[in-house]
Amino acid sequence: MPSLKDLKMRIESVKSTRKITKAMQMVAAAKLRRAQEKAEQSRPYTERFNAVMGKLAASAGSSDNAPKLLSGTGADETHLLVVMTAERGLCGGFNGNIAKLARVEAQNLLAAGKTVKIITVGKKGRDAIKRDLSQHFIHHVDLTEVKNVGYGDAQSIAAGILDRFDAGEFDVAKIFYSKFENVVSQIPTMQQIIPADFEVEEGGDASVFYDYEPDEQAILTELLPRGVATALFSALLENGASEQGARMSAMDNATRNAGEMIEKLTIQYNRSRQAVITNELIEIISGAEAL
Repeated sequence: MPSLKDLKMRIESVKSTRKITKAMQMVAAAKLRRAQEKAEQSRPYTERFNAVMGKLAASAGSSDNAPKLLSGTGADETHLLVVMTAERGLCGGFNGNIAKLARVEAQNLLAAGKTVKIITVGKKGRDAIKRDLSQHFIHHVDLTEVKNVGYGDAQSIAAGILDRFDAGEFDVAKIFYSKFENVVSQIPTMQQIIPADFEVEEGGDASVFYDYEPDEQAILTELLPRGVATALFSALLENGASEQGARMSAMDNATRNAGEMIEKLTIQYNRSRQAVITNELIEIISGAEAL
């Protein structure tokens, strides 16, 4: 049975931990507001960009002169998985869920006889996957020193991916990230970025004909690389909001658990203290009666 001193020290330790988790929860809440605003502001542009690109791809995709980023290499043997997670932990299952989705996809591809190559963005994803798939790693993007992720960071990552594609290092590229829904819900998502896979807008007037200047192939050749960077930037913003939401939720749970632990330890401390006082009284009374 722990002594009164041990119990008191443990109570103080848990109280200190509760102060830290409460402070982290408040910091995450402040960061979440900004990150959520950025993610939500980027969605209309991304959705409209994809809608326009989808119409262009639908009319130019069947052409023999379609850009390679749209038509692909004609093979499906080598897959590049870009796993995007956080640089820091203490955010519940945020990093683990993204890594799990990527790990399952990699294992399915390997079971089908495909070649898998992995690029990680964020060290937590690298740490989670390297135990099983370290031999498939080819590159890691470190964003530890980046305070506010911008479009330039996405362009830099996209440039590296496009250079590898032009060099014939892979046939298909997919990104893994977490889409922000709300503080308690972040959805691990897989999205194919090479060859480009745009969803064609349903509805609308099918009889409307668009005349593009320059032609579709020229526009797609110019915009498809930007589409890769746009998808990466959108994923980085969604990840940023999801990370802070997950951290806020995790720290709230940790603060509640610390409070419950303090209550239990305090009850145990009071019972032990009462037992000590009772024993001392018994000893005094027994000594008095012996005299």
